[in-house]
Amino acid sequence: MNKTFIFRFSAVLLFAFISQLVFAQATRTWVSGVGDDVNPCSRTAPCKTFAGAISKTATAGEINIIDPAGYGAVTITKSITIDGNGSFGSILASGTTGVIINAPGGIVTLRRLSINGTGSMLGVNGIRIMSAKKVIIEDCFISNFSQRGIEVNTTDSCVVILNNVSVSNVQDGISISTASGSVIIDHCNIQNISNAGINLSNWQATVSNSNISVCGVGVMAQANTTINLSNNVISHNNVALQGPGKINSAGNNTVTGNKTQGVTATIIKLQ
Repeated sequence: MNKTFIFRFSAVLLFAFISQLVFAQATRTWVSGVGDDVNPCSRTAPCKTFAGAISKTATAGEINIIDPAGYGAVTITKSITIDGNGSFGSILASGTTGVIINAPGGIVTLRRLSINGTGSMLGVNGIRIMSAKKVIIEDCFISNFSQRGIEVNTTDSCVVILNNVSVSNVQDGISISTASGSVIIDHCNIQNISNAGINLSNWQATVSNSNISVCGVGVMAQANTTINLSNNVISHNNVALQGPGKINSAGNNTVTGNKTQGVTATIIKLQ
């Protein structure tokens, strides 16, 4: 009798454990403003926060947003996509960092998010990338942080792709200081930055179709950096361009209304 009870009890525990593993390995999970993190993060039983959903999402899986709401700061440690999809997800990060990415070898995509550090104490960084193979940030708004909108400081090589990203009211808009890597910045707005709109060290960068304005320095290329500029508006900054790294121009940029030009970009031919 006792053995039968123990066997049945153990079977129940095993089933519960396996069920939790199944939930944890879902390739697509969901969050909602009226969800609960004790849920399995399914479409009909969504979680409430990104942090709650990420532990139940498989590597290379996707977190989707059902309705507009605040979903909290999150630390990402594996390949994953967080997608606002038809709704718009918000992260309020007063006094902290909105998104930390520490995913060695991982591919991370953030899409259609508002990351806001406003509050009684400003947030630290909007997005901080500590380790990843590739990070894609699309259709996102980042504002009101005491340090950087996007900070990349990795020990491994990383590719960062920014498309239609707006950064404002931070110390550095996009700050990259790492061993090696490349960044593509396209159709981005970087405005009202106290230090540098784009501040890169040891990287290769392509910046196109973007607006960089009202910054201390519009584009800053630190040592061992090459920045290629094409079809940008760089205006109303204290300094437009600053070295000592190399800044190339396709000759189709609008650089106007800055207090000083700074360094002169090298004109290169479009192929």
